[in-house]
Order: sequence, then structure tokens, then C-alpha cells
Amino acid sequence: MPEPKHRPSWDEYFLILAKVAATRSTCLSRPTGAVIVLGKQVLATGYNGSMPGMPNCSDEGACFRRCLNVPDHEKNDYARNVHAEANAIARAARKGISIQGATVYVTLFPCYTCLKLLVAAGIKELVYELDYETINNKRDTHWRQEAEKAGLKIRKLELLEQTKKIVIEYVNNITSARNLESE
Repeated sequence: MPEPKHRPSWDEYFLILAKVAATRSTCLSRPTGAVIVLGKQVLATGYNGSMPGMPNCSDEGACFRRCLNVPDHEKNDYARNVHAEANAIARAARKGISIQGATVYVTLFPCYTCLKLLVAAGIKELVYELDYETINNKRDTHWRQEAEKAGLKIRKLELLEQTKKIVIEYVNNITSARNLESE
């Protein structure tokens, strides 16, 4: 009997979808994706990108903020992109989809502004892949603790090597080609 095929866990599955959403990012520095899920159902996705109808950094081939020589500590004041989490929340709102009690899967731990937005939007759980390298650890630690006090469950998730392998296999090959002989 053949060995059972590895299947990603539900958490891994939704994080993979967030990683796929990040492929649509227009940010040259940090492509980021988000997926909002409730009851194993995807409600909305988002990626960091410019406001609709505005120029974006990937099309222009240069980071807008860096072209203005804005230092890192002022980056959120001049960044052209709307963050992935905010875009996912906005997409749900535009479609009239309630995200109350949902889980958000993100490829990068949210900035403190998006963290507060997630709590205000009724998100109950945050699952993330990569820690945000902050320049203000005291501020960001404070807001993470406040979000947890407000009831936001926060978990870091790393994809298993088996999961990465099967995703690469599926992407690199025709996914639905017949694997077993016809009877």
C-alpha cells in the first residue's frame, strides 16, 4: 500500500493562500499577503499595494518612499502602499462581508496601526509567518500586549518542510494530471 500523501494542516493551507496573495503585492521591499477566514471559509484576501487607481512602485520600478529619501522611522508617513491586512478588511467591507470573529493569516506580523485595526474590525485570531523587524520595540510590544488584552489570540506559524515540498511540486507541475491508471 502506498504511503499516505501529505496534506497541509488548515493553518498551513490558509498561510499558503496568504503567501499566494503576496504575489500580487506592488511593494518592492516587503511583499505581504493576508487572508481572512471564518469556519474554514475564506472571506477576503489582501496584499500590500497602492490605493486603487494610483501609481505603484512595482510598475514604476522604484520604491516611492526611498525615492523621497524618507528615513525608516517615518516610513509609514510616506509609504504608498496600503497594508495587506487593511486591504483585506477593506475588501470585505466593500463586499458587505462580516469578519466578526474571524482569523487572519498574514505573511508578516502587522504594524501597530494594522494590529489595532484588526482588533477594531472584530478579528479574534492572528496567525503570522514572520516577525516584523521593528525600529520601536517598546511601542510595538506595547500594542501587541494591548491587542492580546483586547482578546486577540496571536500565533506564529512555520510551514512544515513536507508542506513546502508539496506546494512546490504542485506549482512546478500540472496539478490535475492523472496520477492513477484508468480502469
